[in-house]
Amino acid sequence: MNHSCPSCAGHRGCLEHVPIFKGLNQVEMSEIAHIASARDLQKGEMVYQAGDAGGTLFVLFTGKLKRYRLNESGKEQVIEVIGTGEFIGELSLFSSLPLSDYVEATEDSTLCTLQGQKLKELMSKYPSIAFKVMDELSRRLEKAESRIEAISLTSVTSRVIGALLELAGENGEILLPMTKGDLASQLGMSQETLSRKLSELQEEGLLEMVGHRKILLKEFKRLQEMAIDG
Repeated sequence: MNHSCPSCAGHRGCLEHVPIFKGLNQVEMSEIAHIASARDLQKGEMVYQAGDAGGTLFVLFTGKLKRYRLNESGKEQVIEVIGTGEFIGELSLFSSLPLSDYVEATEDSTLCTLQGQKLKELMSKYPSIAFKVMDELSRRLEKAESRIEAISLTSVTSRVIGALLELAGENGEILLPMTKGDLASQLGMSQETLSRKLSELQEEGLLEMVGHRKILLKEFKRLQEMAIDG
């Protein structure tokens, strides 16, 4: 459901936390907020699907989303999990092609949506926004290339450990931001393979699984070495 966005127009809540809008002055931020509206989603509801027209930038204000593609057999390949303050749809701002992936709310969420054509007009007016979008695009491209390389060239063990190290906080504690099935899909393996590898690492004393989503890393240095050696 779309409606006016108090968080966007008033306190500019979600927009102020988006990297491409940081550093804008009040006038510039107000112009951005003026072209924004809010959209509420329930868990399981789609933001968009492959084949839909693009041209809209979506900023996640609250909740969580996952972006994925389907192969010819209908198997889901998770590309990324989107958290608060992150955005999607930026590629469609510069292409007339229909969208090629799917984005689904994995919990009740609120989006700030920005009209693509008007946003591009503001990019022309404020080049700093365009440069920040380009910088973010290059970062995402590099991340995607690294993920493809990891799936193609590294072992299952290295992929699992690398993902855990990336998700871990300073104390070695992980609260998975997605289901194990979605994490496995993102790493290019089955959920059964991921669960088996996590169990093996736990048996070796390298980590401890607590419930469905909490993981405690025990031997941080050893895990780092295994990620490199694998």
